[in-house]
Amino acid sequence: MWFKFLSFFCLFSFTVKTTDAQTVSGPRGEQFTARVVAQGLSDPWEITYGPDNFLWVTEAKGYRVNRINPENGTITTLLDLSKEKNFPRYDKMPEEASGGKPWPQGGLMGLALHPQLLTGKPYVYLVYVYDFDGAAAEGDGCAPNYGGCVFTTKLVRYEYNARQQTLSKPLVLTDTIPGSDDHNAGRLLVAPVDGKDYLFYTVGDMGAGQFDNAGRENFAQRTDKYEGKVLRFNLEPDNDTSTYDKWIPGDNPFNAARQSAVWSYGHRNAQGLAYAVVGNTGNLYTAEHGPFGDDEINIIRKGKNYGHPLVIGYNDGNYNGLAAGVTAHSSLPGKWNTMYPYIETEEANVKAIGTENYQGPVHSFYPTSNTFLRSVLTRARQDEEEKPEWPALAPSSIAVYTASAIPGWQNSLLITSLTEGRLVRLKLNTTGSGLTGDTLTYFKAPARYRDIAISPDGRSIYLAIDSAEVSSGPSEEKEDDGDSQEQQSQCSGCIIAYTYQADANTMNQESLVQELRNRVQRMNRKKQRAVRAKLAPAQKAAFQLLLKPELTEKEKAQVQQYASGLLEVVKQVE
Repeated sequence: MWFKFLSFFCLFSFTVKTTDAQTVSGPRGEQFTARVVAQGLSDPWEITYGPDNFLWVTEAKGYRVNRINPENGTITTLLDLSKEKNFPRYDKMPEEASGGKPWPQGGLMGLALHPQLLTGKPYVYLVYVYDFDGAAAEGDGCAPNYGGCVFTTKLVRYEYNARQQTLSKPLVLTDTIPGSDDHNAGRLLVAPVDGKDYLFYTVGDMGAGQFDNAGRENFAQRTDKYEGKVLRFNLEPDNDTSTYDKWIPGDNPFNAARQSAVWSYGHRNAQGLAYAVVGNTGNLYTAEHGPFGDDEINIIRKGKNYGHPLVIGYNDGNYNGLAAGVTAHSSLPGKWNTMYPYIETEEANVKAIGTENYQGPVHSFYPTSNTFLRSVLTRARQDEEEKPEWPALAPSSIAVYTASAIPGWQNSLLITSLTEGRLVRLKLNTTGSGLTGDTLTYFKAPARYRDIAISPDGRSIYLAIDSAEVSSGPSEEKEDDGDSQEQQSQCSGCIIAYTYQADANTMNQESLVQELRNRVQRMNRKKQRAVRAKLAPAQKAAFQLLLKPELTEKEKAQVQQYASGLLEVVKQVE
């Protein structure tokens, strides 16, 4: 994609320290303190709040798994996987040395903790790219005629030793997940189905149809391939005798020909994955990148087809006569020079998929008109010097806020953005099956927010920030190599904690009560009696509370009910 990314300058006005904090406001008057928990990580990808009250973080390019104290930022590296791959840090090598070979999108990506991590099943699940087909080849190592840069990904279970602070005893669940330098997705999550926990993993479509992968065949619609899917695995092996089949649930929807981890298909690049129970209904949510806008929020159902690359965003016809990608390479097939299929009409594609099988998004960000999209694709095909632009959220992760700590937030989707450094909040309806209300934006900054975690009490929101300034796919990057003081002060590779304090109205009420207490306690007894004489009985009770040295929360609330009227009388008597 072509976007204009902001230069990544200092997120806060102060020099970055874990002890510093500043206050930021939300669109509904919410007040948060913002604090840097950790910095200088090598592209933090996954951030999970563990049952041990520590943050578990993967570094996509550093290939490290860290456990971070959210209070003081102390980092303990549990595992270093940098030697468990057959390719070096191409992004740090000069092109004459690397031959122009690409780094995969992500690298070390998803992390999930077993629900009984601290009570007898100390399992930690990790996903990382470990093999590049072209590592030993001359040049860039990718297939000719834009046939793709082919990597392979594995899913591995480790055991956590709390005493030694290590991860060890790796056990491979699968080592054949396709990978690419684009659209690897890479989110891992434990979530229940019918009361039993399983491991879900999102795989992108490899970018097959765009950039260096424009000539690579797109398999998002093939249920016998893992590209463009949500996969489901067992948390523990079943009774199958095969080494890998025992990790695949027997009731997965596409097991007829052979055991398959595919749970749903027709996905482009689902980098967000979350589960929550809302209104007694459990839902699995994804946040997915669209090609030219039309970023999607989906609810994942067993065996359903989510349309990509045949239906983009809503089934609204805005991609009629177009495709999910475009290039200027006339050697590639179709009107738009891409392996993405030509979309005659989205409606016809839904009918071909089957209305009982097709599942559309519950929300699409920035759906644009067919006229606008046709202009974008035409200009891109012509390879104009000034690249076309379009609005997009670029959702990198998703969480469901179910706590009650922040007023008005309960049962909201929280989605991080790569394009404009923002957290988006969308309120769910009473069953969690759709959205209601406005789209609200928080914590806007010149940063690429990669992932989100929420503290158990719901008061703190942790956001991970990329080290790079632009896309981790095939777009050109400007890396923070750590050599300059300017780059080190930019909060590159940071974990930021936003902790809720109060909303503006509450703070105003608290300030009003404090002012009232100060005025009343400065009065002599004669003036205090004069105030009482002017008050109604209920106001007199609140007034008496103002004379106490300390107030309980219940007493503060009682005073707040009458604070404005009391203050008016107090001013009259003073």
